[in-house]
Amino acid sequence: MKKWFTGLLVLALLLSIVSGAVAKNDKEKKKFRLGVEVLLQDKLDLIKGKRVGLITNPTGVDQSLTSIVDLLYNHKDVNLTALYGPEHGVRGSAQAGEYVEQYTDEKTGLPVYSLYGATKKPTPEMLSNVDVLLFDIQDVGARFYTYIYTMALAMEAAQENNIPIIVLDRPNPISGTKVEGPVLEDPYSSFIGEYPIPVRHGMTVGELAKLFNREFEIGADLTVVKMDGWKRNVYYDETPLEWVLPSPNMPTLETALVYPGAALIEGTNVSEGRGTTRPFELIGAPFINSDELAAKLNSYRLPGVTFRAASFIPTFSKHANELSHGVQIHVTNRNSFKPFETGLYIVKAIHDLYPNEFQFRAENAEGISFFDNLVGNGSIRADIEAGKSIDEMKAAWQADLAEFNKDRKKYLLY
Repeated sequence: MKKWFTGLLVLALLLSIVSGAVAKNDKEKKKFRLGVEVLLQDKLDLIKGKRVGLITNPTGVDQSLTSIVDLLYNHKDVNLTALYGPEHGVRGSAQAGEYVEQYTDEKTGLPVYSLYGATKKPTPEMLSNVDVLLFDIQDVGARFYTYIYTMALAMEAAQENNIPIIVLDRPNPISGTKVEGPVLEDPYSSFIGEYPIPVRHGMTVGELAKLFNREFEIGADLTVVKMDGWKRNVYYDETPLEWVLPSPNMPTLETALVYPGAALIEGTNVSEGRGTTRPFELIGAPFINSDELAAKLNSYRLPGVTFRAASFIPTFSKHANELSHGVQIHVTNRNSFKPFETGLYIVKAIHDLYPNEFQFRAENAEGISFFDNLVGNGSIRADIEAGKSIDEMKAAWQADLAEFNKDRKKYLLY
């Protein structure tokens, strides 16, 4: 009898704990609201009675993971008339750089216009059945992630066609307090870096929209629908949100954490881990000695990170189906970790250890390498080849970074 009673007490305690956790989660969700949730609950008048065009991808969901496409399409007071897909498409089915053609969305029957490939900016024809544009896509906090330029070009198109544009804000997943790296220089602008902002910008998409609109004179009729309950110092996993892949090679928050630096490997002949289950965390090539590289990188004692010797075989992209050797990046303290600086150390270490095999990607007709587009200037590649230290490189961009930080403050919403 005593055992049976004790068992009941334990069961009751467990149920109480589970119930409390669920209640706490529900409370957190009510306290925290995404831009899309604020729009539909408090600001529906912004789109009610208007023909709505929507720029989104699979990350455009509410906290229940319901797509904004379905939320708007099934809403009795919303007239959704057109969809626009960035790189990887509205449903996220296209790989990096893959052209996404215009098509009809199977679920809604709505036209989907590609904003990646031949046409990155909505044309007047694409906007002919639209009174207001919405943008709702999760960014990852790095200058070279293309969605923020899809947003900027949509803002330009909205201004040119006298259409208001609404940006539904979402968190910066790697927190909104840290800013790092060189500010992009004019000759190196591209679709992976359109404006002079640093590599890790520390802003939300809504804040970037406001900055782009004013500092770079887009002049769109812009409304940013803020989140409720987001704080600048939190990481994505400290919100009530579930991670939805922003792109095929951004599977986890850990990927996003290393991306502002590990993506520099894309500008070289070394694999950045595409074609593995750990893109941007695994770095390697057939010519690298894993133990040697791991030892070299760990000798720097970089803050918040350690490197493990690793070998892998990419299934696609660089060195596909070849055994590659290198390291896995393990972030041990994300608050002290400096992803861009870490990325520079990785590139420089491989360059110095394997000078005969390592290569930066080829220059174009203007003498610019893809690596230059990623870092935002031509000096860092030249400095690595000249044997300069990372500290010398960092000193060169501090003045521009300080100026950006001063301007940035004017556009912070949280």
